Amino acid sequence: MSPLSSPAPRGLSRRTLLAASAAGLALVTAACTSSAPDEREQVTGQQVDELLGQVGVQETLVAAFTAAGAADPALAGEVAELAAQAGAQLERLRDAAPGATPSSSSPGTPPSPAEARPWLREQVAAAAASHAAACVNQSGARAALLGSISAGLRGQDGQLA
Repeated sequence: MSPLSSPAPRGLSRRTLLAASAAGLALVTAACTSSAPDEREQVTGQQVDELLGQVGVQETLVAAFTAAGAADPALAGEVAELAAQAGAQLERLRDAAPGATPSSSSPGTPPSPAEARPWLREQVAAAAASHAAACVNQSGARAALLGSISAGLRGQDGQLA
């Protein structure tokens, strides 16, 4: 035998050590996944109400796209894709909010053609800020949805600039 190699220690073989490690990992994994659900994932009445409020915010935004397009038909064509995105976001919010029903939301006084773009941009920015603020009080998928919509609306705000 060469001086660099030494005989394997007696007791635990590599195979036994590997099997014991796998068994320990399985126990740790089972313990982590079988714990009680996180309290933050329990939906409270306040969270439901706040999410329903955000459905109303998005309905108002969809109505703002319609009002701005009616005031300035050229703008309507330009923002048609953004309006469709706002509508799709509204549907996702309705799906996430138990008991959400469509309502007739009014964004306020329809703007003049010259004011349509800045007015719409204000509506988009306000909806984005509202969704971002509400996101903090939600958890899990609801928080992710509101955060995603808020980020998308911030991008729309930039496109309207």
